[in-house]
Amino acid sequence: MTINPTTLQFKAQERNVFFHLLTACNLSCSHCYINTAQHGSQTVSRETMESWLALFYEADKESNIIFLGGEPTLHPDLAHGIRHARELGYATITVDSNGFLFHDLLNRIEPGEAVLSFSLDGPDAAINDPIRGQGVFATCTENLRRAIDLGFEVSVIYTVSRMNLHHLERMPALLNSLGVKRFFIQVIGIRGKSADVEEPLQLSPDQWLTVIPPVAREAAELGMHVIYPKVFLEEGEEFACAGEVAENFFIFPNGRVYKCPLCEDFPIHALEIKDNRLIKTEGLNEDRLFTLHIAEGCVMNKLLQPGNIEYTADGSPKHRISCCLLKQEMQK
Repeated sequence: MTINPTTLQFKAQERNVFFHLLTACNLSCSHCYINTAQHGSQTVSRETMESWLALFYEADKESNIIFLGGEPTLHPDLAHGIRHARELGYATITVDSNGFLFHDLLNRIEPGEAVLSFSLDGPDAAINDPIRGQGVFATCTENLRRAIDLGFEVSVIYTVSRMNLHHLERMPALLNSLGVKRFFIQVIGIRGKSADVEEPLQLSPDQWLTVIPPVAREAAELGMHVIYPKVFLEEGEEFACAGEVAENFFIFPNGRVYKCPLCEDFPIHALEIKDNRLIKTEGLNEDRLFTLHIAEGCVMNKLLQPGNIEYTADGSPKHRISCCLLKQEMQK
């Protein structure tokens, strides 16, 4: 039986909180999206972590928390933050890590307390390490194996760009051999370091549509739950913006709160935290841009990543761009 993708529609009664505890990292990945001029260089304190976790939790919604950095395991109080989030009632707790797992994290939390998501951008060191750093593949896969052996639920994120697109096909076999059951394929965002490179890293529509679905299907056939961005809408498919119909908050250590990750290189955040209160910002911000409806689909993509869009001779877009937070999944 052929496994076909299913689009994961936005849920009105779901809240996803992406909490950047700090912007520091032990690595210097070539596609890092952190921009300290916009996101700050501080680390949130233990007390601030507790306060902001409580600020964004809503008991009447399925609230999910994702701890990010920089590298979140560099924060000495991450284990405490995980337990505090669970005490508050967050439905799912995830840690997105580069795999180094500082502060002995695997021995400071229990397998049922958090999902550990590891970033790998190649099926071996020869592909991964030029992107993420020397020796990273060996360390990440070693700690991934340790986490699985200890009973943790794990996932792997692969950020696809022109640097590693043609090696993605080797990932399902690798992940299957490691025992990974959840695989996230992510499209590179043209923000942070990726916005400053001379050679374009983003994929053409043909590259994305030709390569990603078949690899996702292969991984699903091996028993993995695969999630990847929709990216391009099909003919007749309606555009929906998560900024208007869903609740996603991207929190940074300086108190900025974005609703759209594409906006993070610019001071157009819709919200900010002041005195432990969530305040709406004034002037031209992302909220006002979400309401613009254009033929190309996502207005933020049109403004910030126009290279994603190709046009026909009459000037109409060949492909409409979906909201970057709209996902597809494949699984048996």
